[in-house]
Amino acid sequence: METSNIILVTGGARSGKSAFAERYAAALPGRHAYVATARIFDEEMARRIAAHRRRRPSSWQTWEIPEDLPGTMERLCRSSDVVLVDCLTLYFSNYLFAHDGEADEVLIDGALAELKTVMAAFRQAGVTAIFVTNELGCGIVPMEHVSRLYRDLIGKINQAAAAEADEVYLSVCGITTELKQRAVRLPEVKR
Repeated sequence: METSNIILVTGGARSGKSAFAERYAAALPGRHAYVATARIFDEEMARRIAAHRRRRPSSWQTWEIPEDLPGTMERLCRSSDVVLVDCLTLYFSNYLFAHDGEADEVLIDGALAELKTVMAAFRQAGVTAIFVTNELGCGIVPMEHVSRLYRDLIGKINQAAAAEADEVYLSVCGITTELKQRAVRLPEVKR
């Protein structure tokens, strides 16, 4: 089996995280796939998506998967060596709205299980996966319940993704640094 890597790239909006992830993926050998998770709801989003398309090499396969990523994993992994998923934030926004009405804990647990399934499939297939996600926890506490739920969901998704990732990068102002190797590791407290 081939070696896989899980890479997580995070940062705020317009931090340079997607451009970094695209450059990272382009530097890796093999067949490349780009998983687009956004839905086009207006002209402004269409322009953003078009800009992302122009940056990618034409040789990359584009997969538009705004929901049910686990359902496409077998085909995606068979046809790719490197997969860039841009982004978890939009993907799980779609998940949140598709599971409207579920209890908060049930929704979050389901989303975490879906992420775990996707990451395990990449590992098992020997595919290198690069996930892009937004860091949402640095702002104010939102006033509406659904906004707080979304912030909490993405925070838990990001923590789970980072725990599984081999490398974690943070982009700020177009400057990207690796975090996981610099993480503070406290000793376990024995009780």
